[in-house]
Amino acid sequence: MTMSHTASFPELYPAIDLRGGQVVRLRQGDYADETVYGSDPAAVARGFADAGSPWIHVVDLDAAKSGDPVNRPVVAAIAAAVSGVAQVQTGGGVRSVDDAQQLADAGVARVVMGSAAVSDPSLVAAASEIVRVAVGLDHKNGEIAVHGWTEGSGLQLDDAYALFPTADVFVITDIGRDGMLEGPDVEGLARSAEVAGSPVIASGGVATLDDIETLARIPGLAGVITGKALYEGRFDVAEALAVLDRVRAGSNSDTGAPS
Repeated sequence: MTMSHTASFPELYPAIDLRGGQVVRLRQGDYADETVYGSDPAAVARGFADAGSPWIHVVDLDAAKSGDPVNRPVVAAIAAAVSGVAQVQTGGGVRSVDDAQQLADAGVARVVMGSAAVSDPSLVAAASEIVRVAVGLDHKNGEIAVHGWTEGSGLQLDDAYALFPTADVFVITDIGRDGMLEGPDVEGLARSAEVAGSPVIASGGVATLDDIETLARIPGLAGVITGKALYEGRFDVAEALAVLDRVRAGSNSDTGAPS
């Protein structure tokens, strides 16, 4: 279910991180360093979709840490709220084919498998029979972290891609930048987009519209996840989409392709 790099152009993925049914953000994945941004995740998602976002990126932080999918009804409510307007990509505690099936049944278009995929890459192939699967590769200094970013895996990012030939996309998160608003790892993401084999979605560190534009110019990058910058009012979904559209139009005019 891979798509070619030539066909991909970055799409926006506004992020909704769920904990205890609320919209939150963590700094560098630290569960003790949390900010609550809202109590109605479905309404937040609908707002992003109504502003034109084609995707909503949802993370169940409780499930990522404990494996208990306590927010699954909330994920289903988000999918229902944006049905027909935007697609939902969700991760956090997706550790089995059954988890993937339940999320697909809940209306999710793509699931993100992280820790479980790293532990058992065959799960991705099996789950891909049911729903599109993104492999979440969360790393700190190039080493993949697992179990809610609490443990190192010993697996290096560059060695991970080949383990997942059926991955629809890879979601690459630089943990050191996540929630810090200090800018994305442009050099690392460009390398990932070049060597991954499936399209790459960037996650972590997006702070400004300039960051969005810089990422949009990386060849082969398929998406940009942004969360904290949206919630803190640094830019909104419409502004981010306008940047992506502008870069896309410029790229099409450069190549002579139809816009």
